[in-house]
Amino acid sequence: MGAIAACNPEVKRTTFPVVLTIAGSDSGGGAGIQADLATFTALGVHGTSAIACVTAQNPRAVTGIQACTAEMVRRQIEAVFAELHPAATKTGMLFSRRIVDTVADFFERHRPSVLVVDPVMVSTSGARLLKPDAIRALCHRLLPLATLVTPNLDEAKILAERPLVSVEDLRFAARFIHQRYGCGVLVKGGHLRDSAQAIDIFFDGTQELLLSAPFAKKVSTHGTGCTYSAAITAGCALGFPLEKAVALAKNFITQAIHQSIQVGNHSVLNWAAGKSSLKTR
Repeated sequence: MGAIAACNPEVKRTTFPVVLTIAGSDSGGGAGIQADLATFTALGVHGTSAIACVTAQNPRAVTGIQACTAEMVRRQIEAVFAELHPAATKTGMLFSRRIVDTVADFFERHRPSVLVVDPVMVSTSGARLLKPDAIRALCHRLLPLATLVTPNLDEAKILAERPLVSVEDLRFAARFIHQRYGCGVLVKGGHLRDSAQAIDIFFDGTQELLLSAPFAKKVSTHGTGCTYSAAITAGCALGFPLEKAVALAKNFITQAIHQSIQVGNHSVLNWAAGKSSLKTR
């Protein structure tokens, strides 16, 4: 009888929100599409993906990049939206202008409920991940469609057009980017020199949040930008207001970093540990 009851077709199933990531694949499993999907799973949302490019990389270096065709990227996005309409979407590494334009074309016609843009431009190891003409397309076409953009310190320098060396500089950058492109901004200051805290500034035109956490020394931060923006996207899909999703995602990424796990000779983000910090139910 127990076995029959367990297979009862009338048992109510939980409905999970759908989220979409449009980004690059990381063969090392620590960043990109792989990090996004791991984050989505940890936070209880159904992850879908459109792969913009394939990379040959590991935690130490990116050794090769092969972009998908713009048509294939478009077809992946269309396939997801046709049957699994996302409650929130994020973009990561888009690589080329043609892909950026393709993504922008789609979202100009089908405005997403939430669009989080992680403007992946340069890897931690220094590899160029977004071509110069693609940066211009991202700024002029994609950011005006975004709910939130999440630049790290190096990316914020490009978007704000000035060096950033202090928390006040982060505040300036957040306001400058918001005023220019009209979207919410999360400037991530984890690479500020001589700082004992990993400080981020959120600004949406109405309110500002200063988010801080103890800086994790001697811990690999490969994939943190992808994971952070994916956690924000998941939080929005679960119904949190943007500022709350950002604050909860800060807790998530902090725990994932501080409780990182060892894989081979490298530390990897602990997505399961991060889960406990984001109470979604």
